[in-house]
Amino acid sequence: MQDTHDDPEHSFGKKHPRLHAAPAVFVGGVIGTAIRAALSEMQSSNWTWPWVTFCINMVGAALLGFLLEYLAGTGNDVGARQTFRLFAGTGVIGGFTTYGTFILETDTRLLGAHLLVGLSYAAVSIILGLVFAGCGVKLASLCVRQFSRKVGDNR
Repeated sequence: MQDTHDDPEHSFGKKHPRLHAAPAVFVGGVIGTAIRAALSEMQSSNWTWPWVTFCINMVGAALLGFLLEYLAGTGNDVGARQTFRLFAGTGVIGGFTTYGTFILETDTRLLGAHLLVGLSYAAVSIILGLVFAGCGVKLASLCVRQFSRKVGDNR
């Protein structure tokens, strides 16, 4: 009878296959959050429209769309590529963008004297977020096609 501690089927790595990427997500999150915090310092508290958060979230949507489409189009999501996706997408871009601040800023405007601004901010952020993500996906698909042509020419 085999001891389950030595059995690869019961090993920690088999039970938790993505835990090895946790440090990459953590480091990426620290980087993304630090960049967002630095940029957020530029936003004045008396601006009616929260431009800094809005721009951060639009850039983040485009970057995430690009990253995921590019990685999906150029190889399998395994090994170092998977770790990079988790570092850059979940970590850096996830820390950079800020759904929590978006909701807080929307709520502050909806409950304050800026009801129309709050509704507009929520709607425009969601709609343009999808548009920016789609633009990132489209740009990445063009890059993947170009990359595939060059790789095909070298064979």
